[in-house]
Amino acid sequence: MIVWAALGLLCLRLALGQSIPEPGPATHSPAAHGDLLFLLDSSASVSYYEFSRVKEFVGQLVQPLPLGPGAVQTSMVHVGSKPTVEFSFDQHRSGAAAQEAIRAAKQLMGDTNTGLALDLAKEQLFTTKAGARPGVRKVLVWVTDGGSSDDAQAPMQALKDLGVTVFIISTGRGNFLDLSAAASQPPEKHLRFVDVDDLQIIIPELRGSILEAMRPQELHATEVTSHSFRLAWPPLLSGDSGYYLLEVAPSADPGAKQSRHLLGNETGWFWDGLEPSTTYKVVLVPESNLQYLAPQTTQVTTLEEVSPAWILISHSKPHSFHVSWAPTPVGVLRYEVLYGPLPGGEAQLLQVPATKNSTTLENLSPNTTYLVTVAAIYRSGREKALSAKACTQEVASKIGHLYFQSLGSSTVKASWDSAEGDVQGYQVRCQRQVGPPSLLSVSPQTHSVVLTGLAAGTTNHVCVTPIYQSHAGSRRCQTVRMHPVTPAPEYRPT
Repeated sequence: MIVWAALGLLCLRLALGQSIPEPGPATHSPAAHGDLLFLLDSSASVSYYEFSRVKEFVGQLVQPLPLGPGAVQTSMVHVGSKPTVEFSFDQHRSGAAAQEAIRAAKQLMGDTNTGLALDLAKEQLFTTKAGARPGVRKVLVWVTDGGSSDDAQAPMQALKDLGVTVFIISTGRGNFLDLSAAASQPPEKHLRFVDVDDLQIIIPELRGSILEAMRPQELHATEVTSHSFRLAWPPLLSGDSGYYLLEVAPSADPGAKQSRHLLGNETGWFWDGLEPSTTYKVVLVPESNLQYLAPQTTQVTTLEEVSPAWILISHSKPHSFHVSWAPTPVGVLRYEVLYGPLPGGEAQLLQVPATKNSTTLENLSPNTTYLVTVAAIYRSGREKALSAKACTQEVASKIGHLYFQSLGSSTVKASWDSAEGDVQGYQVRCQRQVGPPSLLSVSPQTHSVVLTGLAAGTTNHVCVTPIYQSHAGSRRCQTVRMHPVTPAPEYRPT
């Protein structure tokens, strides 16, 4: 589960890579000014109860917000087979009105076509026609049960490229990798997994994060990683009134400055290829044909190169298992997977391209514990690693022959040959044609049981399953038919 830490304004600015102002006279924090879009999963994959809880959550989140044309505007879109706009940005001017509109929303059902809804948001909602305002911050809050029927990654990236800050609230299991990639960076600030009945817990912190993302700012950085950050600034020029000179240089080495000339209608730029754990000075110079505009500056510190966030072991078999891990930021040259049996067995090394974040380890010993270490090898030569333990399954087999011996009109003895491997016992299940089923568990040394209560003339189904320490083996089943009762010959006196 991803958990936002409770951060003050200072910590939040540090996480976003913004410069920290020098101490001075106390000033009031500028009011939030932005367009906030809620994307709700309204498909059939969400129950009516879950949808009602999500609406309650969004309504409580919106109600205290400073809504209005000079502050925050909000809109809501349903995700279904076709996206539906519940209300546009300029429709409600108070939190109470927006809350009432959210409460009245009806669930769409149908498929979960999130990609279509995101395309709609980009092409129709974040436009002046739908009430969105140019030059203000854009925030998307996507509440989902974790799945989508279509591709959501590409349209979500298109929105982030426009400068939209994306928060994701997953009320289901979801796919951690997909949702981490979809949320704004870093994901630990913008992605949250929470049970639908616990959504109220995150309301104060989420509301604060949304408002902070909407506060008017000069030149600033978002989506800071170990090798990149996204720069944004308010519209100072137009396409025909001048251009921008953007300069980025390591604070410790001003001579390594890089620069870009950008058109006057640009309000952001993505800068990558940077060094980790490095503070950069950023200067934005507006070159206007009409008036003098002062340069803007900020400092951004890239994050430390990190190890894979977690390791997941799955699809365990006697001779193999699958290893996957959370991808690390840009700059990874390759991954190295080191694995070996415990304790003290010979380790083997497998190299995985940086474009992949999973692999299958094969030719392993059954019923064995392995130590698996995944290391991210960076171009800088640095190395970050994370380890986990994994177990292969035992070799399992079916029992040998299964046969029956009649012990009367309603009783049979079921016998079988032993199964291979370290069997811990056997389970014998009898599904009667007439009467309740039964399940018997016997020791590994026992290879027969007596089954009673089988009605004459019925067909019954018997299965025997070997049980191993970590799993069940394959069962062997057979049908046993009971002979009908033969009536005694009628007595006739001579």
